[in-house]
Amino acid sequence: MTTAIRIIGIDPGLNHTGWGVIEARGNDLAHVANGTVHTKADAPLAARLMIIHNALMEIICSFNPAEAAIEETFVNRDARATLKLGHARAAAMLAAARCELMVAEYAPNRVKKAIVGAGHAQKRQVAAMVGMLLPKARLDGADAADALAVAICHAHYRASLAGAAALSGRTR
Repeated sequence: MTTAIRIIGIDPGLNHTGWGVIEARGNDLAHVANGTVHTKADAPLAARLMIIHNALMEIICSFNPAEAAIEETFVNRDARATLKLGHARAAAMLAAARCELMVAEYAPNRVKKAIVGAGHAQKRQVAAMVGMLLPKARLDGADAADALAVAICHAHYRASLAGAAALSGRTR
């Protein structure tokens, strides 16, 4: 019998950081929880990052995932926005690392391809597929749906990541 693994997926954002927790047992997936951490746009950057970090620390302590997955930074033409997103990612990754979780990173196109089958799927397509894969989930918005998609993507790829680590002689 396959052991269940609890995974937290994180969709980082400075205004809205989505999170979602699932349990994966082989190919079977179960929704545990999801939500969104909100920050105020007029608050100082450091305060916003602390809100993201502290909220995710509480969520991780509450739901006790064994692994974390986070979406990589989407680089666009606005370098400032990309840098701010990188700060939010760092706050989220630090929260997971402080809880001693392995953190896997996935490109947005890889997440979309794993969930929808197309790397350039729209947000509503991702949310619809997350709803189909986790029918008991009540989604807390698009960012939470994206975070659950990241967790599902990790559930699909984690076996190959573990195999690659074993082949290279690394451990957790």
